[in-house]
Amino acid sequence: MTTYRDVLQSGDPDIFECLIGEENRQREGLELIPSENYTYPEVLALLGSVFTNKYSEGYPGRRYYGGQEFTDKVERLARDRACTLFRADHANVQPLSGSPMNQAVYLGLLEPGDTILAMDLSHGGHLTHGAPVSHMGHLFNFVRYKTTGAQGAIDTDDVLRLAQEHRPKLVLCGYTSYPRDFDYAPFRAIADEVGAYAMADVSHVGGLIASGVLANPMDAGFDVMTTTTHKSLRGPRGGMILCKKDIAKKIDASVFPGLQGGPHMNAVAAIAVTLKLADTAAFRTYAKQTLTNAAILADTLLAQGAHLITGGTSNHMLVVNTHSWLNMDGTAAEKVLDRVGLTTNKQIIPDDPLPPLRPSAIRLGTPAVTTRGMTEEHMTEIGTVMATALTHAGEEKKLAALGDQVRHLADGFPVPGLAARDD
Repeated sequence: MTTYRDVLQSGDPDIFECLIGEENRQREGLELIPSENYTYPEVLALLGSVFTNKYSEGYPGRRYYGGQEFTDKVERLARDRACTLFRADHANVQPLSGSPMNQAVYLGLLEPGDTILAMDLSHGGHLTHGAPVSHMGHLFNFVRYKTTGAQGAIDTDDVLRLAQEHRPKLVLCGYTSYPRDFDYAPFRAIADEVGAYAMADVSHVGGLIASGVLANPMDAGFDVMTTTTHKSLRGPRGGMILCKKDIAKKIDASVFPGLQGGPHMNAVAAIAVTLKLADTAAFRTYAKQTLTNAAILADTLLAQGAHLITGGTSNHMLVVNTHSWLNMDGTAAEKVLDRVGLTTNKQIIPDDPLPPLRPSAIRLGTPAVTTRGMTEEHMTEIGTVMATALTHAGEEKKLAALGDQVRHLADGFPVPGLAARDD
């Protein structure tokens, strides 16, 4: 029987070779980038399904193309499951990724030039939270709050001061490189004080919120919450917007026709099955283990002398200041760890003295290794390997031996949906 893979192999052997290479890289190494994960086999099946063929501009019951019997059902299931899981009035599951997801909120609720109060990029915020290099940073007036002290606290009194001074139309909390959790209630109160919308971007921790191991901004009365559907949720690459019913029409109109055309129905179907799987005891166990693993990995690195931004972690993520620890910039550290099969990413730190492409730190997290079934003892091993590699960066024999150790560890924990290598 001829399979899709057989057709690819014969039709484009160059791309097929890249596919096989990436499969082997994922088998043999460990993904520690906190925004990456191994998705469910069901998700992979749907992403390569006939839903890819279908245009579905509009919303269920109000499409611009015929033949929507099954796409309407799929999207309704995804929306209903999202609302139940996150305790929201309304959900839009069409955003193609995290950036247009956030852009749709800004463009749907605000006018160009309006002020948004958000977290500073170097202190943990995302590009879409108003970084000057982003289009949104030019279209809206972003005012940025920062973290304070060695523990990376957020001074909500200072956030309130900024809000009272600048009168934002939207108060945003959320992060991409902040190893702590938010207390959402003060942000809701600050938004109320100045008559602003309260928005949370929980893209990194959406799965941890869905499972109940981290707080849910919707429970604190937020107007809108955005999350990507991969990362800690383990779904396809996409985005969701959850909101109160009084702004649902504005959000939907902003996504379509305001910002996008036809949704990717293969991804919407994959989101639906992801949300069903997230509402299980097995996923709640996974989320708890993800947090436990992050704490153990942090403790192991601290014991090895590592310098951690905020002094540790209370979520799934760590930021290691390799510059202050080893006089090694994050780019160099990332390359050393690649050499031994540990995938991380270079990362800026608060008010980083180094440039963005050669920053002071690396960022890492535990969602993907937890998906593979690793627990506390394996975090201790990974942390020790990491510290050893970084402190012996120029010793090729040592790095080669550490690479063998990582491959041996990875061999014991297959990647979901990826068959064992046939040698």
